Amino acid sequence: MTSPRITPLPIDEWDDETRAALGGRSINIFGTLAHHPKLLKRWLVFGNHVLAKSTLSGRDRELLILRTGWNARSPYEWGQHVVIGRAEGITDAEITRIADGPDATGWPANEALLLRAADELHADQCIGDATYAGLVEHYDTQQLIDIVFAVGQYMLVSMALNSLGVERDDGATGVPIPER
Repeated sequence: MTSPRITPLPIDEWDDETRAALGGRSINIFGTLAHHPKLLKRWLVFGNHVLAKSTLSGRDRELLILRTGWNARSPYEWGQHVVIGRAEGITDAEITRIADGPDATGWPANEALLLRAADELHADQCIGDATYAGLVEHYDTQQLIDIVFAVGQYMLVSMALNSLGVERDDGATGVPIPER
């Protein structure tokens, strides 16, 4: 896509509830979803859990999100989370390896399992028995649930971003960019 299918609303056109929920955070996904304030408000609660209140470490969460953004071929999601992933200690070399997937050399067992879980959820909408058995060795029950919901949340978001043509925000660049 060369332009957004839905142009983000500028902050001065947001309703009071949206302005209160987001404050001054005006990234393109928020401006786009500001066209649907009720959905935005409810989605923010769930998204906030996955991004900020999950039982997973920030690094584990970002590995899942980046692999999901890659699998969904979502340039916006990939770019935003390259920035966040770097802040969580994921190196540029690891970011490049995320694109290569769980079988790339150098992943510790638990991280390869996370990437594999993201792949299996993307392909089959279910984590396979062998991958799940491996995850159980590293993660507790709440973390196992958060793994599934992190991938599901970011697949949903990637579908919306790709379908609505949400453009990347300034500064949200990464290596490499997943192409459609």
